[in-house]
Amino acid sequence: GVNALIKEDKELQASFPVVKSEASLVKKHLSPEVWAKLKDHKTKTTGSTLMDCIVCAVQLDNQHVGIYGADEDSYRDFAPLFDPLILDYHGLSSSFSHTSDMDSSKVKVKIEDEGPIVSTRIRVGRNIEGFGLSPGITKQQRIDLEKMMEKAFGTLEGPLAGKYFPLLGMDSATKQQLIDDHFLFMEGDKNLQLAGMERDWPEGRGIFHNAAKEFLVWVNEEDQLRIISMQKGGNVNEVFERLAKGIAAIEKSVATSAGKKFQLHPKYGYLHSCPSNLGTGMRASVHVHLPGWVKAGRHFLKARCEQLGLQPRGSRGESGGDTGDLFDISNKHRLGYSEVELVTKMIEGVNALIKEDKVLQATFPNVRSEHSLVKKHLSPE
Repeated sequence: GVNALIKEDKELQASFPVVKSEASLVKKHLSPEVWAKLKDHKTKTTGSTLMDCIVCAVQLDNQHVGIYGADEDSYRDFAPLFDPLILDYHGLSSSFSHTSDMDSSKVKVKIEDEGPIVSTRIRVGRNIEGFGLSPGITKQQRIDLEKMMEKAFGTLEGPLAGKYFPLLGMDSATKQQLIDDHFLFMEGDKNLQLAGMERDWPEGRGIFHNAAKEFLVWVNEEDQLRIISMQKGGNVNEVFERLAKGIAAIEKSVATSAGKKFQLHPKYGYLHSCPSNLGTGMRASVHVHLPGWVKAGRHFLKARCEQLGLQPRGSRGESGGDTGDLFDISNKHRLGYSEVELVTKMIEGVNALIKEDKVLQATFPNVRSEHSLVKKHLSPE
């Protein structure tokens, strides 16, 4: 037994990757057996290896997931690692099933009090078959995909019609306008760089938006397509309906002009570069003022959102810092729920938070000692 261990240890020293992200799911699920079986395999679509997929977990020490799909093949070819990792991240059993449903008419609830809500935004990701996902996509694939999408955008009609702005050769006035509109995506993200998603920047990338600036598509960022519907106020149903119509129009155009479909996995739904976005790839959110919950404590808001299947952030995003009483509240789940279910859950949860917030504003004491044990332990309940 010891002889076997020593022999295997020498092989692991020579070939097994040192995963710097000790707390990552890659570290947890990448076994010597899986590595030995898959380390030399290259995917057909982009020629990517397992090391290409896990490079962020290997070279960075702050990853939670630590793996990206380089192409559609990755989820199949490297399934012995991807499958248990995906189930672990999403908290699902191997028997789960995922069904997509973008029928906005099935959402039977609405925001009851739009007063505290500043804006609504729903986004999804989509990737097109035959092209690599952003970590593995070749330069020519990226250029070809952009050309295909320019044609597709040209077919959009009515309220969805708009203009495509390629990043390559963009003039300073256009760039500044897109920055002012908070539409422009930028290079410089360490994760995306290391994973290969910013290769050949800015070629093959761009932004489409309609005339009203309420329907937006990023081309070749973290996913091939990041499709966004948004507007001021709290009419979530209207935002979802516009998103559904926009996705359907793009899907039809791509199918008609190029004979291509969105990448759709039989178990994991719509495929994305990051396994965290598998399934719907949906993030349905509102920016909402919750001063009562700030009085009670942000830690209690976080716990309440967890109960409701929601995720609270500052209104500037994950690392935007304190933004007073304005929060970005979104669905927590992506996989194992339909789009209709996630939008419904978000609306119901936000309604509950707003109702509870009014009670807290009226009755909860204003504890000025922010770092006190009273502030820590005095819950709304």
